[in-house]
Amino acid sequence: MNKGITTYTQENGGRAILLFLLFGLAIYQFVNAGFSAFAIVCSFPLIILSVYVAFRYRMAAFWALFFINYFVQWFGKNQWLPSGIPMSMYNEMLEILLLVIAIIDARSTPHFERTANIMLYALIAWCGFCTLQVLNDSCGLGMNVGAWYGGARMMAFQILYAFLVFIIYIDNTKTLIQYIMVWAGCSLFSVYWVWKQIHIGFTPAEGAWLNNVGYVTHILQAGTLIRYFSTHNDAANFGICMASTATAFLIFAITTKIKRHRYFWGLTGLLCIWAMFQSGTRTAMICLVLGLFVYVFLSKSAKIATVVSIIFGFCFFIIAFTNIGQGNQQIRRMRSAFDKSDASANVRDINQAAIKKYIQDAPWGIGIGIDYGNVPANNKYRKLSTIPPDSEYVFIWVHTGPIGITTFIITMFIMLGGACWVVLTKINSPSLRGIGAGLCCAFASQQLGGYANQVLMQFPNCLLFYGGLSLVYALPYIEKEWVEYEAKEVAIQDEKKRLKLEKKKASRV
Repeated sequence: MNKGITTYTQENGGRAILLFLLFGLAIYQFVNAGFSAFAIVCSFPLIILSVYVAFRYRMAAFWALFFINYFVQWFGKNQWLPSGIPMSMYNEMLEILLLVIAIIDARSTPHFERTANIMLYALIAWCGFCTLQVLNDSCGLGMNVGAWYGGARMMAFQILYAFLVFIIYIDNTKTLIQYIMVWAGCSLFSVYWVWKQIHIGFTPAEGAWLNNVGYVTHILQAGTLIRYFSTHNDAANFGICMASTATAFLIFAITTKIKRHRYFWGLTGLLCIWAMFQSGTRTAMICLVLGLFVYVFLSKSAKIATVVSIIFGFCFFIIAFTNIGQGNQQIRRMRSAFDKSDASANVRDINQAAIKKYIQDAPWGIGIGIDYGNVPANNKYRKLSTIPPDSEYVFIWVHTGPIGITTFIITMFIMLGGACWVVLTKINSPSLRGIGAGLCCAFASQQLGGYANQVLMQFPNCLLFYGGLSLVYALPYIEKEWVEYEAKEVAIQDEKKRLKLEKKKASRV
């Protein structure tokens, strides 16, 4: 190989050096200026190499997707990504590549039959509705396919991608355990990073963002309270993600029979709760409570239901009806979630009242992809396009109208209800049922967060929680393998315990 390159260089003189320099310039341009036709053409060999690696090691591509999805906002905020490339493109390209690989490998690894479930049908209905929105011209601006597609892929298509990728690629017990462990590892890094922000400080890019874009919403009480955002784009997204993650891992911990999993997952859940409070996001606490409350119904255990109800009922009482811990700024902010006179809550009510007034004449909404940037000042719906939506549900309401938000809510209930039905009726293993229940409760927690904040379609939430819900539908297919795996692990665990007791008894003699 080296001899061939040397010979080519000698025969072609400066042309080889020139081509090498042009290729290096293309990569430099890609990193510093984003996409251009020149950069794409010259970096084509890297694209081919990436595709080859993905086909050869497809699970490596899946884990790359999960890792990039979780940290892309962090990379972007710290300016570690090439400029000019939409953050969603990294996810989307990997998801499409993984689906292409799955289709090509369908004969050797046929897992598409498990995709035919109620969640898929609900998603097809929602994606179909969003596709029809391309014809929506409520603002009288004509059809803008580019703007529509940019909005529709974030509002609908990325959910479908997440569903298909997760249910196809997490197809056995080993991969499921790996997924939970990788999720825990990424979450613990976020916990570490918020600790680092508190005790060591922000990176220069984070500090610049906090003192400019995030100043109004993240530096409160005359600068004495900072709402920390860790690896996420803002504190609300971080806090709600941590609440939903804590919900899942606490349920995983109390239902597993494997001790090392119980300790690690339980610790992950508790640390995520601590991190949640550092965000200063009031909704996050309610999301955590709701997620664990949903588990009361999925546990099918009176003992667990009683314990969970007492613990969180007691915590809710302390936060909502007492002044205990009032000296802590974060607790005071969390407590303000129950204050009906809270200023920020009133602003949201005023905004929603204004939206309701304008949206009456737009039953299909102002259109997906339409915002204040492309609605003229004299347009009837200009005001509607400029009102801050504050939440994902309000955002969908504005852009798809009463018809769209009704469709979205119905599809979400169908997806969650179907997953809960699987947990209650189709899974016999208590620990595997706990995995399914944890994923359902985390999804329910996230939906409440989306009602109060614009977080549902943000990174890493969409892939993490919609993809996680899709796994519930796949659990019955791997239950037999799961039971065998768990029995083997418990047997090893019991044997170690027996040997430890024998050694302890022998030392007493």
